[in-house]
Amino acid sequence: MSPPRYSRRTELRELWKLALPIAIAHAGQSLMGVVDTAVVGRAGTEALAAVALSNAVFFAVSSFAIGLMMGVDPLLSQAFGARNTSRARALLWQGSYLAVGAGLLLAVPLAVMPRLMPHLGVDFSELPLVRDYLTWRAPSLPLLLLFITARAYLQSVARTSALVVATVVANVFNLGADILLVFGGEVLPAGFGPLRAIPALGVKGSALATLLCAGLQWGVVALAIHYVRVPGGKPSVRPVKADLLQALRVGLPIGLHLAAEVGVFALAGVLARALGPESISAHQIALSYGSLSFTVAMGIGNAGSVRVGWAVGAHDTPLARLSGFMAFASGAVFMALCALTFALFPLPLARLMGTPEEVIPMVVPLLMVCAVFQVSDGIQGVGAGVLGGAGDTRFTFVANLVGHYAVGLPVALLLGFGLGYGVTGIWWGLCAGLTAVAVALIWRFQKLSAGTLRPLEA
Repeated sequence: MSPPRYSRRTELRELWKLALPIAIAHAGQSLMGVVDTAVVGRAGTEALAAVALSNAVFFAVSSFAIGLMMGVDPLLSQAFGARNTSRARALLWQGSYLAVGAGLLLAVPLAVMPRLMPHLGVDFSELPLVRDYLTWRAPSLPLLLLFITARAYLQSVARTSALVVATVVANVFNLGADILLVFGGEVLPAGFGPLRAIPALGVKGSALATLLCAGLQWGVVALAIHYVRVPGGKPSVRPVKADLLQALRVGLPIGLHLAAEVGVFALAGVLARALGPESISAHQIALSYGSLSFTVAMGIGNAGSVRVGWAVGAHDTPLARLSGFMAFASGAVFMALCALTFALFPLPLARLMGTPEEVIPMVVPLLMVCAVFQVSDGIQGVGAGVLGGAGDTRFTFVANLVGHYAVGLPVALLLGFGLGYGVTGIWWGLCAGLTAVAVALIWRFQKLSAGTLRPLEA
């Protein structure tokens, strides 16, 4: 599985051959969130604000869990780079055990947290809707983590077509399920029979649709893995403590890094809510677009992680360096195109989401800020991937902690509240934090790849 030495042009082609389906899978995951926002937005500003707050809580917790699972990624890609397919399959099983355990453990606070808020003195008009949403969304976490682990295996073995199939199937299902469960069966034509009896569930319906999609996605990729041949004998499927601990050692900094990054966006959502339901609604809509473009950068970062991991597993540091910098360049160019789109068409993009009229004046400037930080966001997203492929996950956590909380958050508070720029000022703070992280990660990879990169299991 170790790749041959490539020219820059060939490396770029091989990177995108791997990155495109991964990016489609990431974008499809985010697109389901965009569809949820667009559908719920038509149910009213209060429902949209509730889903925005619920998603902020869910993604803060789930991102940490996803990071834990991503500790398996470099182990898998380096095992394939060393041509040890049996070891890679064994690592898939260990990752799956970790996914179920972490998913069940973290789903509990997601479901319980909204019920404890009134007893802690936290109460607001959307809280009952937040409680309903998270009650139905929390059980999807173990399924999501199983999908993330299976995705990492398919990425590493370069069998990414199943990710595209799972994405398309889940998105088609999600659109229909969202409309049906949020607004009820009465929206269907008479020929749909019993489905017309389904009641309108509002935000609960959106969460239930997401839960069903999580199970569907995992089922598709699990079936694809079943047909991947493993030469060299059947690997052990029993839990191995040493492997679980190794995955945790690599994954814990990734989890903390993602929690720090998503946490600052969640905190920005809480700060926006303090400015009113219109501000948090504008924040959620702009964030949906920003997240959609970022998923492609994440796909490029994942592809870069795999190719860097293959090269590191094959003890080829120069190729790992080339793969990493081609990934950085690809992410920057793609995100620059997204920035141009946001800057030229902010009003049509806002209306496309079914944004209430009173929210549109806030969404448009947020999309302009989003355009400014696209390149920084892409570079830091790719940087986390290529550093992860090299086995360096701790620096990314420290860079995110410093960049977002020592740089970005103070700027957000100063501009948003101190100088009165509101939610737009908060987003300029996010922009400052992302830029600081991007500069740190590209510097780190430059320094590391100038030496010798060694496999994690050397």
